[in-house]
Amino acid sequence: MRASLRCQQGITLTGVMVAGLLIALVAIAGMRILPDVIEYYSILKDVKAVVNDPGSRGATVTEIMKSFDKRAQIDEITSIKGKDLDISKEGGEIVIAFAYTKKIPLVAKVSLVIDFEGSTAGSAK
Repeated sequence: MRASLRCQQGITLTGVMVAGLLIALVAIAGMRILPDVIEYYSILKDVKAVVNDPGSRGATVTEIMKSFDKRAQIDEITSIKGKDLDISKEGGEIVIAFAYTKKIPLVAKVSLVIDFEGSTAGSAK
């Protein structure tokens, strides 16, 4: 019987609890971060749509900002507004860049700060 106890391998109850705790922490962090990452990609999609819109070719900066605000309202974007966009022209093409910081509370007084930034420069149509 002693020989069979020496050959047994596996994970202890403590090991299972520690692994479960780590998995739970990663899952909680992911659930808190995911909405902000999705919003970032929505912002990027909207600025690319504004740049590729044929009506934006001769538009003023204010008109481009308003166009973004309309799209942002539809996609429920709250982190950035049209006035926060950096709009310029490079080689006759409109380029929109943006950057913002998001503070995501995780647990108690622990927060995660993420700097999001994006641009339509060099993007494929």
